[in-house]
Amino acid sequence: MATETHAAEAASAPGMPQLDFSNWGNQIFWLVLTLLAIYFVLSRIALPRIAAVLAERQGTITNDIAAAEELKAKAVEAEEAYNKALADARAEAQRIVAEAKAEIQAELDTATDKADAEIAAKAAESEKAIAEIRAGALEGIKDVANATAVELVAALGGAAEDADVTEAVDARMKG
Repeated sequence: MATETHAAEAASAPGMPQLDFSNWGNQIFWLVLTLLAIYFVLSRIALPRIAAVLAERQGTITNDIAAAEELKAKAVEAEEAYNKALADARAEAQRIVAEAKAEIQAELDTATDKADAEIAAKAAESEKAIAEIRAGALEGIKDVANATAVELVAALGGAAEDADVTEAVDARMKG
């Protein structure tokens, strides 16, 4: 029986208070008041702060993009300067190589001329020495030929004058 009285009380109780039409005026008042409070808090405090943060982020992004473009332009300028310096260095290296080649060629020409002069001088000295040796040899041959001719004539039983023998040897040597 206790369960029947409990069930009867539950059936006579009005249900959910939100659905009770007698309380709707209060509920609508507090709902409107709460929504207005939330609106004012959001519009006066939260949304301006959010807008400021968004504006700051947008400014930072814009500044970063501008700085990146500026750095990119500086990088392009630095690359151009590097390429120009590299080209200048290559040109300077080519100039130095050309100067070194010219200097070496000049030294080589000087050394070649000096060696040619020394060789020519030694060749002249050698030719002079050879001419002296030939002349000495010819004189020696003449002396030997004269002595041999005198000895041959004497061996054959004749007598020859030195002047005649010298003249005959000279004539024969001339060809």
